[in-house]
Amino acid sequence: MVKKVQSQLEFVGLMAALMSIAALALDALLPALDIIGDAVGATNPAHNQLLITLFFLGLGTGPLLFGPVSDSIGRKPVVYMGFGLFIFASLLCVYSQSLELMITGRILQGVSLSAPRTISIAMIRDKYNGDYMARVMSFVTVIFILVPIIAPTLGKWILDFYGWEAIFHIQVVFGILVAIWFWRRQPETLIPRKRTSFRGSVFISGYKELFNYKQTMLFTLIWGFITGSFLVYLSTAQQIFQEQYALKESFPYIFAALAITIGTATLLNGTLVLRYGMLRLVTISMAAYVVTSLLYIVLFAGSGNPSFGILLTFFALQFFAVGFLFGNLRALAMEPIGHIAGIGAAITGFIATIMGVAISTYIGHFVINSVLPMFIGFLVCGILSFVVLAFFFLSKKGTQSPF
Repeated sequence: MVKKVQSQLEFVGLMAALMSIAALALDALLPALDIIGDAVGATNPAHNQLLITLFFLGLGTGPLLFGPVSDSIGRKPVVYMGFGLFIFASLLCVYSQSLELMITGRILQGVSLSAPRTISIAMIRDKYNGDYMARVMSFVTVIFILVPIIAPTLGKWILDFYGWEAIFHIQVVFGILVAIWFWRRQPETLIPRKRTSFRGSVFISGYKELFNYKQTMLFTLIWGFITGSFLVYLSTAQQIFQEQYALKESFPYIFAALAITIGTATLLNGTLVLRYGMLRLVTISMAAYVVTSLLYIVLFAGSGNPSFGILLTFFALQFFAVGFLFGNLRALAMEPIGHIAGIGAAITGFIATIMGVAISTYIGHFVINSVLPMFIGFLVCGILSFVVLAFFFLSKKGTQSPF
């Protein structure tokens, strides 16, 4: 008999593991982007960014299917579907002979990993709400951040000794281990009486209901702006540090150091959110996000890239603010929609990710010889986020009420 007794600590760890597979599939590949591009015939270095941004495209579109299905049949079967598709997509990447086929495999990887990623959020919402949900989300994210800290270094080590194909093999092994853990230890969180009928009309009504919630939609827009500006960094980090600063060997360690700043802020958020609340922390963090990017632009517009130490300081300040934003924005968006958490996680994730991919793809084309366009993107997205937040505060009270 499978033992079902589970501590909160194990739940947090398992939810983080479900999210972490996507981070591993993303970040472990960063040191190998140029080599993979050469292997599949990419003629423009900017095309290598597509292996990152289009992975996010799959990560954003997959929940449109997996979220509603999980509301109907339960959370656990959907996770198994995602793991099965992930194995197929990873093998497709390994045996790709063209850029188009590699991109297809990366999109499918994103689609498949959207299942465990979306379901982990829905499971957290099934069990928690309010600031306690934000607290749990923060602790999950802290563990999740460990993957970006070690993944580039792991990817570089695997690349040097076994080749880029082995990076995909390791991802599959990790996915299988997490799937076994999930199967053995995680009880179903969506009880049968709360499940919806598996009919198209139910899905449509759920989507329509979701769009009626002001808090959900406004914080999803903010989340999309912040995700987009941050995704510019993820898709161009290898190019910035390896090409613009000639730090190819140090890149994994630089990436890890910056990931630690996000993790530190997220850990602090898990403690501070119960004292100050999500809204106050989001407002303060967004102000820091805007001020940091504005200061960089004022100091270095027209003067070329600053020294490496100065750039790292600005990145660290920017990402420290991000650490307070991601978990709180997601929790604020999900708070009013616990009764349709699967659909809610799906559609909010889709909107934020599509926004992120579009913003990142546009800004990323300008990050060729200078980091300045990235900070301009940070500033614009931060200001737009503030406009949305101001609209939320100026709107009528009752954040859990529909329009």
